Amino acid sequence: MQHKKYVPALLLASSLVIAAPSYAENTSSIERAGDIVALTIPALAYGSTYYMNDREGRQQFYQSFAANLAVTYAVKSTVNKDRPDGSDNDSFPSGHTSLAFQGASFIHKRYGLEYSIPAYVGATFVGYSRVKADKHDMADVLAGAALGVASSMYLTKSYNDQLIITTNLAPDSYGLSVHYQF
Repeated sequence: MQHKKYVPALLLASSLVIAAPSYAENTSSIERAGDIVALTIPALAYGSTYYMNDREGRQQFYQSFAANLAVTYAVKSTVNKDRPDGSDNDSFPSGHTSLAFQGASFIHKRYGLEYSIPAYVGATFVGYSRVKADKHDMADVLAGAALGVASSMYLTKSYNDQLIITTNLAPDSYGLSVHYQF
């Protein structure tokens, strides 16, 4: 079935739409730009797996994206911190910033720092836009960024790993394994 290969892309797109805010008439241009960039960065990260024909990377993106969304929204529902503008109690952590930094750090971890610099600049703008729009304070934005980075750094492997170092910390022994791919 040819259409089955598009199901993951449709699920990703659906989750981005669900995570996106509805636009209000009083939304500033900086806030709108931040909203767009917050969705564009993970979409570009996901698209890069197709550009690189990187099926393994795509699976890692799904995992880090889903883990990031799950943890971010679990924390939001648990903490119940009021937004600076008083609109609701979903301030901590910033979901927009979390999404943007997840995408940027995925590109960084999978394909290299040089490819991720524009995405990190965009993700930083997203955080700025959320504070400027009075939707978050710095603690919310920093927590969202940390969650986004952690999800990708933990669940993504480098595309060109040649040297892999792992540790074994068992209760009765310690070990270090070094693997170099030629």
